[in-house]
Amino acid sequence: MAVPEPTVTGHAPFGMWRTWYRITGDLRSGATPLVVLHGGPGAAHNYTLRMARLAEQGRAVIHYDQLGIGNSTHLPDKGADFWTVRLFLDELASLLATLGIAGDYHLLGQSWGGMLAAEHAVLRPPGLRSLVICDSPASMELWASETGKLVAQLPLDVQDALRRHQEAGTYDDPEYEAATKVFNERHLCRVVPNPQEVIDTDNAIRADPTVYHTMNGPNEFHIVGTLSDWSVVDRVHLITAPTLLINGAYDEATAATMQPFSDAIPDVRWEVFAESSHMPHVEEEERFLEVVGAFLREHD
Repeated sequence: MAVPEPTVTGHAPFGMWRTWYRITGDLRSGATPLVVLHGGPGAAHNYTLRMARLAEQGRAVIHYDQLGIGNSTHLPDKGADFWTVRLFLDELASLLATLGIAGDYHLLGQSWGGMLAAEHAVLRPPGLRSLVICDSPASMELWASETGKLVAQLPLDVQDALRRHQEAGTYDDPEYEAATKVFNERHLCRVVPNPQEVIDTDNAIRADPTVYHTMNGPNEFHIVGTLSDWSVVDRVHLITAPTLLINGAYDEATAATMQPFSDAIPDVRWEVFAESSHMPHVEEEERFLEVVGAFLREHD
């Protein structure tokens, strides 16, 4: 199905910068709006746009580009000390206030977006009605360990190419990019060729990799950025919002990476998408919309 056109787009002030957003549906519909947090960090909103179809169920769906990517302010000269979890928490709080929904909203985070959503939820904001964590690890130590296991299952020549170029730091070598593609087609998005909105996000990262390379690394499994020691495991029990966990059976966010959420969040349920990897919202779109929509309605 086609991604619906936005009802409105705009820029919200965030300090000296601007956060771009799009709203699909009517904020005055009466249903609690959903805010979608994209991954990366620095991956842009595009690949999550199929979630805008949740507006067909009668609620507003808000997408935005986090600072440093897409249509928001780019800051390529900022160093690692600038790009912090706190920065993105502050940006989210600022956007909620600007849109006038800080007192009543659902939050869905995908990949890094789910990590950010968890960081937001442990603060117990009073307006947060429910939390959806999609394809997100509870710690980057778990992520690195599990993606390492997945890399070890790749063909030996692919593993060798990855190892050689990671040791040399030649991440832009065509051989390394081809080997990375093998991993991605198994564990990132199994819809090949990728849909246009996924390609658009990939192009956005290529155009400005500042945030992605600084906080994450050159790809999904070689984690050498500032998030490499991030963890929310010791704080997950503080989340009081009803929580839905989602991942795919072939996901780079394996069950082990998400288990701490299931173990410690008091009100939690977990849906595994049998035909999906890291993007169930693309790979099993209709079921994703059904599962998430029902959960949101339950907690409006």
